[in-house]
Amino acid sequence: MSKHLLDFVPDRIRKKLGEQSPICLLSGKDVFSALKDENLIVMACNPRIRHAIPGIMKAAQELEAVVAFELTRTEGGLDGGYTGQTPEIFFNTIIEYAEQLRFSQPFIIHADHITIRDTSAEELRDARLLISSQIDAGYTSFALDASFNPLPENIQIITNLSEPVIRNGYGLELELGETAHPPGRSRLTTVSEAKAFLAGVAMHGISPDLLAINNGSKRGNYLEGEVVRIDLARTQRLHRAAVSFGLSGLVQHGITGTPLHLVGKLADFGIRKGNIGTLWQNVAHAGLPLDLMDAMRDWARENDRDIKYTTKVFKDDINAIPEDNKAQIRELAYREAREFLTAFRAKGSSAMLAEALAERKQCGS
Repeated sequence: MSKHLLDFVPDRIRKKLGEQSPICLLSGKDVFSALKDENLIVMACNPRIRHAIPGIMKAAQELEAVVAFELTRTEGGLDGGYTGQTPEIFFNTIIEYAEQLRFSQPFIIHADHITIRDTSAEELRDARLLISSQIDAGYTSFALDASFNPLPENIQIITNLSEPVIRNGYGLELELGETAHPPGRSRLTTVSEAKAFLAGVAMHGISPDLLAINNGSKRGNYLEGEVVRIDLARTQRLHRAAVSFGLSGLVQHGITGTPLHLVGKLADFGIRKGNIGTLWQNVAHAGLPLDLMDAMRDWARENDRDIKYTTKVFKDDINAIPEDNKAQIRELAYREAREFLTAFRAKGSSAMLAEALAERKQCGS
């Protein structure tokens, strides 16, 4: 990694890490604006279980690839969400592994899906508190997700909440595609909707870096025989619209069950950030002791909850698993991360980022 990339570590982060720290935690704004013209996808990982993180870092180090580590509001809010990881715990975990592994590649820590479901004073207050806590913890990129609201309210909410993210120079991701739709029918993001939304936030001086869309993908695991239905033509049209408003590109959800040959094509259609969450949970579960997994499955059945909700309930047991199990999870995560980074065409993206930021610095912009 080019040492000059450390010059782009935000001042707030530099103070947290220490002046001599070699850890290259960057702003999402710098990363995505610099890589917007590269035909690649930044892999964004939601490590609900911490043991997957070293494997992801090992793969990124070997392939010299930029990566993002992220948690959603439900995974890691102020109360720790269903993973038991508050913003401070998550930040400290990422930095702890980066120091242990001497991880030198550039990365971001992203607040994914800060979901705001309505315009009530309480909902907005809670979102502000979370954003403030994440900024204090050391996050450098934020996804404000008001997509459950009609377009005018979505714009209003973004206008209300984005100021601290913009003021700190951090990455800003917005979302479309989750507003109410008939049961059983996926509501895909339309080009006209995207243009109206981006024009609306632009009127308030807001210039997001990324737009997360619904292009037909599915979050979580695909069922056996279930068909992947991603509308690539629509994705490309949405990308053109986003770029016309100055965005760096689009965000793809639902990658865990997407075939690698299709994943590789997404960069051609404007995807610049790909979120992978459930995969790392699957990897961790595959390496946990069998008796622990049995106990977790029993709890999920007895409480009629998705297996993901066992993460917080059994957090102490999961963190204390034997070293052999940790090593197995690390190796599994490493293999998966290498495959996805390669499919995402992210190999060597650290050097691309370094070159682009060096050129920007020379130009004084």
